[in-house]
Amino acid sequence: MTSARHPADRRGRLPARAEVVVVGGGAIGASVAFHLAEDGVDVLLLEADELASGSSGKPIGGVRAQFSDPANVDLGNRSLELYEDFANRPGADIGLQQPGYLFLLPDADDVTLFEESVAMQNERGVASRMLSPDAVRRLNPYVDVDRYKGAAYAARDGFAHPKAVVEGYAAGAERHGATVRTHVTAVDVETRGDDVVAVWTNQGRVRTGAVVLCAGAWTRDVATKAGLDLPVDPYRRQIGFTPALEPAPSRIPFTIDYGTTFYFHNAAPDGLLLGIADPATPIAFERTYDPAWLPLLRGALGACAPELVDVPVARGWAGLYEMTPDHNALIGEAAGVPGRVLYAAGFSGHGFLQAPAVGEAVRDLYAGRTPPIDVSGFSADRFAADDSGTTTTGTTTGPGRRGPEANII
Repeated sequence: MTSARHPADRRGRLPARAEVVVVGGGAIGASVAFHLAEDGVDVLLLEADELASGSSGKPIGGVRAQFSDPANVDLGNRSLELYEDFANRPGADIGLQQPGYLFLLPDADDVTLFEESVAMQNERGVASRMLSPDAVRRLNPYVDVDRYKGAAYAARDGFAHPKAVVEGYAAGAERHGATVRTHVTAVDVETRGDDVVAVWTNQGRVRTGAVVLCAGAWTRDVATKAGLDLPVDPYRRQIGFTPALEPAPSRIPFTIDYGTTFYFHNAAPDGLLLGIADPATPIAFERTYDPAWLPLLRGALGACAPELVDVPVARGWAGLYEMTPDHNALIGEAAGVPGRVLYAAGFSGHGFLQAPAVGEAVRDLYAGRTPPIDVSGFSADRFAADDSGTTTTGTTTGPGRRGPEANII
């Protein structure tokens, strides 16, 4: 397994040239860099701050294959396979735990949607299932099951530590010859004719023939430097942690109230992690934790798990979700711009859990191979305006595409 590297190790001089420059040192960028380097590509990974300092800096990240979109199911399922083997390849302890994901469904329409999704997931090799109230009680005794019309569960899902994943992939990329540099900001993409010829940074110019944009919530700005319009907006998400509880909570699944987006699961030592998306959150690069969010959290907590309504919140954390209009990722190679510009961003809360499979897909797109999972429906072209000025958002734009992803939190 890999050992930790001091950040100063990654503040050296930039190379004069790299075959591919990957912009963004989160889970997606690190995975892309690893898979490219493993494939024999000369890679330079650039991060404007420290690795995992953006959305991938969250303390715990969920991993799952329960989605409403078949392509998202496939990316999640393949990523679970790769996370389960992470100790061997690239070689790191990521704290993977798999207590399952439990979706609580307040309305009959939600039950219908999830019944359809579970059937589709089962066809694609995901062992998800609908649950009875008694089964929900056994999995999570805190839940007020009388409030819900149904539930869906997959035992293989769970959570891991994003920073460990990023470091594991970055170190693995370096072992395969990649260069990783932190505190380096990409400020421009230089083109000549039909080719990308260099990336300009705050520390100088790097000659290259290809760029991969993996800048998370900052992708829209970075993309403009390459002549692209990638519709990614930042939204703050907050989570809270209880202190160690007495008695200690039993092992429970990653539990989500589908109606409110409230979720909770175990957190060391002997506490719980609590979260909810605030629908009033504006588009902004705001990552300051705000305790004014707690009444919203407690209201949803009390409705879902009344026994926990007065549990103390000892500390909190805020980070950014990178959202697209249809809550689906942007994965592909840009058309209509000079040179080779690829992108993997806008994952709308499920980038960490899909990062391993996305790294494989971008590797194959760069090499001119067909990826093992069809990601054509994630092309940014789906947001292009037609002659009437109407975008194609939400339409069926590729194999298996079913419009906006429903299973987000």
